[in-house]
Amino acid sequence: MAEQDMKTEMQPDANGGMDINTDESMSGSTHLNEPVADESEIEQLKAQLEEEKDKYLRKVAEFENFKRRNAKERIELIQTAGKDVITELLDVLDDCDRAQKQLETSDDAASNKAGVLLVFNKLRSSLQSRGLKAMETKSQDFNPDLHEAITEIPAASEEMKGKIVDEVTKGYYLNDKIIRYAKVVVGK
Repeated sequence: MAEQDMKTEMQPDANGGMDINTDESMSGSTHLNEPVADESEIEQLKAQLEEEKDKYLRKVAEFENFKRRNAKERIELIQTAGKDVITELLDVLDDCDRAQKQLETSDDAASNKAGVLLVFNKLRSSLQSRGLKAMETKSQDFNPDLHEAITEIPAASEEMKGKIVDEVTKGYYLNDKIIRYAKVVVGK
């Protein structure tokens, strides 16, 4: 029986080729020749495909414009990031110019000293208002995450071993993030 089924499936069709889709109840070539879709449906699908392509190209172009605009804004932001701080420091610079003129024309050391101290305090307060904070280092334990050891010297007492004896350069935080490590001398 299996041999007979095999013969039925492999019979030549009218064109001389093998008709592999035949079975006993239906001829194999009749159902393959039916049209898949009519012409209007094909045209409709082509139009829909073109519409989707157009939407895709517009989205890609819109995204490229967004990237370009975002990069331009980022560059402008970087270029003007310090504008507010510099504008604030211009007042201090004006005070420095006035203090310099006063130092050149006056021999009163006490008033000159007071004027210069006012300028320094104004500078410090301007920077502190922007989030700058000086690091406290003297007599603190040496911490390599916060401090940069320049040298070690013999400690004056046993309790100063491993502690900071002197500060060469101040360390600073900006909004609780280290922006400059303190350069210190450590007792050994």
